[in-house]
Parts: sequence; structure tokens; C-alpha cells
Amino acid sequence: MIHTYTVTGMTCNGCKASVEKALLSLAEVEKVEANVEKAEVVITMKSHISIEKLQQALPEKYKISQPNVFNTTSTKTEEKRDWKQLFPLFLIFGYLIIAATLLNSKPWSLSGFMLDFMGLFYIVFSFFKLLDLKGFPESFKMYDPLAKVVPVYGWVYPFIEVALGLMFLMRFKITVALILTLIILGITTIGVTKTLLDKKAIQCACLGTALKLPMTKATFIENSIMIIMAIAMLFQLTQ
Repeated sequence: MIHTYTVTGMTCNGCKASVEKALLSLAEVEKVEANVEKAEVVITMKSHISIEKLQQALPEKYKISQPNVFNTTSTKTEEKRDWKQLFPLFLIFGYLIIAATLLNSKPWSLSGFMLDFMGLFYIVFSFFKLLDLKGFPESFKMYDPLAKVVPVYGWVYPFIEVALGLMFLMRFKITVALILTLIILGITTIGVTKTLLDKKAIQCACLGTALKLPMTKATFIENSIMIIMAIAMLFQLTQ
């Protein structure tokens, strides 16, 4: 018999191999085919296996469930867990806002606040990506359209963020930095939007792989804030 299950937590080919190996260790399982992009696994088994037993065979980071089964309680629990996982992201945003505000409080400068916020944003977020430069490209290409087509883009992306961060903080070639921001974050936002619409359960790579963040609407909002700031600054510079 063949059954298809939803598996969350898979972000790369390494995860795919790990899930397949774990499930194949069960005596009842004959064949396992995991699909990272669809967040699902197809299991060929000799006899029926309970969800509980399948879950016990998997490493803790992966969660297996029946597909297309609406369960209000489990849905609410999953949403609560996702928002809890996003706490580090909100905390970082809070620190960035406070830092940018203090840097431009005397005298207050809105344009200075936005430039410093964007600069600090890139520097901090690139730091987390560089913590695992090997793992980041694998997670990033799961949803970024350009990284899927040009894998090397995922490797250089953290360094692009470092460069843009320094350009904003040092007020160097601001117009160029703003245009590049619109391009790279625009491309990523397209991929994020598609992922959300497809309801795929994948990991967001905004903070690299050091922190396991789920792809949610918060990721879309995060990029949107930067894009709106970039558009506002470009409009101001052209006046």
C-alpha cells in the first residue's frame, strides 16, 4: 500500500535524505520518496503504520501528518508555534528600530532613521546568514526565484547584504543602494508570495539556518517594509 503524508521541517536535500533514511528504518516500510518543495513524503508499506509510529521514527525537527485533513485544534497549535518561532525576528526588528531612532533623535531625521534602519537591517541579517554559509544557499533557493536558476547567487547574497548595509550606514552611493534593494528584495518577495500562496511548509532563510524560522506572512511584511522605505527614499532623493 502507498500513502502520502505532509512533512514539515525539510529545507534541503540533506533533510530529504534524513527523512527517507529514518522512515526506511521501519520494518513495515518498503520505499520512501520525500519531496522538499511539496513538503510531502510518499511511503510504500507492507502494512499500515500509525502516524505516531512514523513520527517516532523521524528526528524531532520533522513533523509528519495526514494531508488535506482539517483539524481546528492542530491548526491553531501550529500557528501558535510558528509565531513563537518568529519571536527572534520581532526582537531583532525592535532592536533595529530603537538603534536607528537613537542615532537620529538629536535632531530627529526621518530620512536618516530609514537609512540607518536599512543599513543595520542588512548588516545584522547578513551576520546570521554568514554563520552557516554552506547551509544558507540550500534554504534560500527553496523560494528565491533567482537563487533557483543561478545557485551561485545564494552564495554571494550574504556579501551583497554586507555591501548594501555599509553603503547605507556610510551614506555612499545611496541611490544605487536603494535601486539594488528594490531589485533583490523584489525578486525574493515574489518567491515568498508564491510560497505563501502555495501553502508550502518551508524554512525562511532571512536569518540563515542558525534560527529555524517558518515561512509566514511576517517574512512578506519584513521585505515589504524595506521595499517601502527604499521607494520613499528614492522619491525623496528625486525631489
